[in-house]
Amino acid sequence: MVRRLTDELKQTRPFATLEEEVIVGLARTADAMQRSMAPVLKARALSPAQYNVLRILRGAGTAGLPCGEISARMVTRDPDVTRLFDRLEKRGLVARSRDDRDRRVVTTRITESGRALLVELEEPLHATHRRLLGHLGPARLKALADLLDLARSASE
Repeated sequence: MVRRLTDELKQTRPFATLEEEVIVGLARTADAMQRSMAPVLKARALSPAQYNVLRILRGAGTAGLPCGEISARMVTRDPDVTRLFDRLEKRGLVARSRDDRDRRVVTTRITESGRALLVELEEPLHATHRRLLGHLGPARLKALADLLDLARSASE
């Protein structure tokens, strides 16, 4: 049986607006999803933000990306990406280099170790995703993805 948000929160009064209920529901759902994925990442000593950076860099290919571009592509903003990159570099998962033409630009690339770690994480994370959302089925998942895109567009 599906529990209502007000029951989960032990809320005795209704939400002031339907929009408020949906925003709180989205936040609660995102937190639940993150907590479910955390053990998979923690087993490999990765935070969700570090995992996100590795995925972004894998997608960038061998050219890598400047730090500011990585920050702009992150799922959730991290105020201290420099320290995030420092930790990943210390583990040998990324490599950074200064641009020869403009020394202010630092390009970050994923290493082979970083790629290998992502390969290790693929199936456990896919299994977690299926466990969390597979019961919705493809049509509902597509509708949900479309609704989330539409909701985000209002905040841009």
